[in-house]
Amino acid sequence: MPFALDHIVIAVADLQAAIADYRALGLQVLPGGQHPGRTSHNALVVFADGAYLELIAWRAPAPEERWYRTLRDHGEGLVDFALRAPDTVQALADARARGLGTLTGPVDGGRLRPDGAQLRWQTARHATPDVPFLCGDITPRALRVPEGAARVHPNGAEGAAALTVAVHDLDATLARYQALLGAQAQAATLASAGGIRTARLPLGSTLLWLQSPERAASAPGAAEPPAAQALRERLASRGEGPCALVLRRRADTLPPGTAATLGVALQWLAAEIP
Repeated sequence: MPFALDHIVIAVADLQAAIADYRALGLQVLPGGQHPGRTSHNALVVFADGAYLELIAWRAPAPEERWYRTLRDHGEGLVDFALRAPDTVQALADARARGLGTLTGPVDGGRLRPDGAQLRWQTARHATPDVPFLCGDITPRALRVPEGAARVHPNGAEGAAALTVAVHDLDATLARYQALLGAQAQAATLASAGGIRTARLPLGSTLLWLQSPERAASAPGAAEPPAAQALRERLASRGEGPCALVLRRRADTLPPGTAATLGVALQWLAAEIP
């Protein structure tokens, strides 16, 4: 089975405030629960395509966790994303066999839902945040990712059309994805425009855009295009990782609200990306 987007992680300062903001955007937000042994708790925005947004906050400082440190040091926003792995152990072994020795796991994880249901999963994580982590369920996925009416949103949101990931070295990152995804990564296409190099990689119904600034121009004093400069500044301040999100919605529904997106560069698309 090909890898697909599992979920996108958004670190927020106050979970209840974040829930209110995302509901004001026209999204249905579900209470997620608590992570045993940790101070974090979350809420979910689940889409028809099976992927979801995870809003995560901490009740007490957790400096040992990268997501918390990013929130503490750089503010709210996108911090990570996960790919769905039917068998995390096998996916991890396959990636290592293809040369991705910097992927570690499997690590057991879980969450206690407000209704008392205990969820269990396994993850495998890469040493650098340009590469997503893998997430595979031990308990039924429907317990972690609700189905049916939970995936219907007032604004018609249906899923992630595109996710942009800022990376330092596009060639190095693409090689890691090829080791992680195997044959699926052969569908990647490369382009260069506006001072930015981009690799487009389809992940089910989501397009992944890996972007890095081009090498500095050789001409002395040459100005860098604004988009490339913004990407370079983003990498210098917040580091590698997801940096922009496009959500797909039905065109026959009301436009999304204008509430705060909590540091997420969010756009809406009423049709497929060509």
